[in-house]
Amino acid sequence: MNILLFGPPGSGKGTQSSLLVERLGMKHISTGDLFRSAVKNKTKLGLEAKKYLDQGRLVPDTVTINMVEEVLFDMPKGSFILDGFPRNVSQAEALVGLLGKAKKNLDKALFLEVPTEDLVSRLSGRRTCRSCGAVYHVSGKPLKNGKTCDQCDSSDVYQREDDKPEAIRTRLKVYADSTSPLKDYYQKKGILVEIDGTGREEEVFKRIQSKIKA
Repeated sequence: MNILLFGPPGSGKGTQSSLLVERLGMKHISTGDLFRSAVKNKTKLGLEAKKYLDQGRLVPDTVTINMVEEVLFDMPKGSFILDGFPRNVSQAEALVGLLGKAKKNLDKALFLEVPTEDLVSRLSGRRTCRSCGAVYHVSGKPLKNGKTCDQCDSSDVYQREDDKPEAIRTRLKVYADSTSPLKDYYQKKGILVEIDGTGREEEVFKRIQSKIKA
C-alpha cells in the first residue's frame, strides 16, 4: 500500500508518518527531509535547492521532482508514504510519470482534516531546534529539561516566524487555496480519503490504519 499523506500545516502529517514507519514498516519520503539532506551533503540538486531556500522561496517543481525521482528509483521494495509532495496538480501529474517509470502505484491520497483554530493553536506552540530540526510543542511535547533539545542537546530552540498566529493564518489560507485543486484531482481519480485529524495521536493513527486496510 503506497499512500500520499497530506493536509494543512500542523495537521500532524509528520507525527503520523513516523507512526506508520515505526509500526507498519513503511518508507517515509518527505521533501523537507530530502531538501535538508541534499543541502547538507552539497549534492547538485541540493545546491540548486539551497539558492531558493535561502531566499525564502519555493523550490521549483523541476528540482523537487528530480529529488523524488532519485528516491523512488533507489528505494527497495515495500510500501511508502509521500509527505510534502505533490503540492500542486502539475507535481501530481509529474508523479504519475515517475511512478510509471519506477513501476510503482499510488493507492490512496489521505487528507488530514483539522479545524483552523486547532491548527493555529498547534502551530503557535511549536518550537524548533535550529541545529537538528527536531520539533517540540510547549504543551504537547515540551523539552524534557525545559532548556535544550532532547536529541542534540542544543540550546538554540526557538519559535519560527511563520509559527506566530498571524503568519499561521496567512499560511493556512494560502495552503487551502493551493491545495483545493489537488484534492479535486485525487477525488476524480477515486483515491482521495478525508480523515478526521483531531484528537489524540493514537486516535488519528487508528483512523488512518483503518483506511489503509479498507
